[in-house]
Amino acid sequence: MAARLPDALKVRLSGEPPVVLDGQQLDPQLQLLRAIRRKKRYGLVEPTVAAGRARYRRETRDFRGRVTPVVGVRDIEAPGPAGPLRMRHYVPAAAALPQPLTVYLHGGGFVIGDLDTHDEPCRILCRHAGVHVLSVEYRLAPEHPFPAAIEDAQAALAWARAHAVELGADPRRVAVGGDSAGANLGAVVSQLAAREGAPPFAQLLVYPPTDGATKRPSHALFGEGFFLTSRDRAAFSAAYLGSEEAALAAREDACVSPLRAPDLSGLPPALVVTAGFDLLRDEGEAYAQALAGAGTTVRARRFAELGHGFIHLTGVCPAARQAMLEIAREWRALLDAAGVQA
Repeated sequence: MAARLPDALKVRLSGEPPVVLDGQQLDPQLQLLRAIRRKKRYGLVEPTVAAGRARYRRETRDFRGRVTPVVGVRDIEAPGPAGPLRMRHYVPAAAALPQPLTVYLHGGGFVIGDLDTHDEPCRILCRHAGVHVLSVEYRLAPEHPFPAAIEDAQAALAWARAHAVELGADPRRVAVGGDSAGANLGAVVSQLAAREGAPPFAQLLVYPPTDGATKRPSHALFGEGFFLTSRDRAAFSAAYLGSEEAALAAREDACVSPLRAPDLSGLPPALVVTAGFDLLRDEGEAYAQALAGAGTTVRARRFAELGHGFIHLTGVCPAARQAMLEIAREWRALLDAAGVQA
């Protein structure tokens, strides 16, 4: 298996010298995967959205490795704004007291992804953070454009709060989390709930897109040839936001670009995770800084050697697996600290 090869051989097989950018060196296993991916001509939603969705499901299954065991998993449905909302509940090991619940919103540019693509990351969080996880299959664009995903995320959070006791979780510690587009939704839902005086307990934001209107150095450094390209992001944006004119206007909206919210005070504690070789890196870190500046408790963590999407590579990249385990531990530490402060 390629993951077991010496790092020097992985680099040699990639056909290029070690990838070093912005003072960071790409993990050798990711360098090899990058070389393989660069031979493929299609973007994440090319040649069609349906093909992109199928490929994403296949790749996340192939790269996840051995399935992480948890105490229980079951699919459930809850009322949503436009019909039943599919969710998957992951149960942690028994404890003396009810454990926190994380409402998890999957990534995929608001266009691809589902309960199955994010099954393994949710299992890792459940087992290694010791938390209940409620994964949400929100409506996807382009069939259901902005703000459908936000409406579903809000409904899922409300349902989770109302039914936490039935799930065996602590109703006082219902948090939100997500990766990529799901992290954007987590940030937006946290802001909207805070405005109503009922923020979630905490927020886990893994490589979040937070500002579609401002050009940043990481966009130029990592926008081509890595795991999420500028072309991919533009395609996702077009599907989610509609016409080019509508997209340009929406990028100023805090419900699309949460970093542009006029007031970031009153938000729940946050763990903000970024990847060094990710075009979203700088805006994610800018959001962490803005939250801290507004008085929010923030833990910020950059995995400098990894790229966008690393949470799906835990079966083929040891550094990605280690990162996910560290995220789970950091998340639990944040939840515990927030409970002491509450």
